[in-house]
Amino acid sequence: MAARTSWLHGGRSIDGRRIGGYTDLRAFFGKPLPADGSTRYVPVLAVFAAAGALALAVSYAVFGNPFTVRAGEWFVSFAMVILAMLKLQDVEKFSSMFLGYDLLARRWVPYSYAYPYLEFLAGTLMAAQALDWVSIPVALVIGTIGAVSVFYAVYVQKRSIKCACVGGSSNVPLGFVSLSENLAMIAMAVWMIFYH
Repeated sequence: MAARTSWLHGGRSIDGRRIGGYTDLRAFFGKPLPADGSTRYVPVLAVFAAAGALALAVSYAVFGNPFTVRAGEWFVSFAMVILAMLKLQDVEKFSSMFLGYDLLARRWVPYSYAYPYLEFLAGTLMAAQALDWVSIPVALVIGTIGAVSVFYAVYVQKRSIKCACVGGSSNVPLGFVSLSENLAMIAMAVWMIFYH
């Protein structure tokens, strides 16, 4: 027998039970739901997939070949800009998470607010290959401070905290992802010193 459906207070009702959204619908059909507070790498994977796709597309549009050295440079710089944009959606929430582990931000709180703007600036300038005298030192400084901070918090202090890498609402644990983000910034800055 088919379930009876009707509209109920702006939502959908099935057999008299309100189904209010995606999670309710999954539960109704007996599909597994993510546990509260569970680790989710999807936002990070989405950032890197978007940055990679854009880098390949721009490389193809400019050079007629998606697989160029410049595509690799664009991948890192686009990822920096996208990650910075996610942090800038809620700078207050990002900064409160960032203060939990960044060594400079813990001593000088304004750095926690400046960080996403600095990352955005460095990534944009690196994508354009403009003002290297600004982008390279900024990426080197924030990347090095970030890498040391993450390494110290995760591998020395053995702390288990959330990463602020994709903004303040993420459920990504601090560790490999954030360390990779910082090491990529350092590598990009060093690359630009020697090859631009």
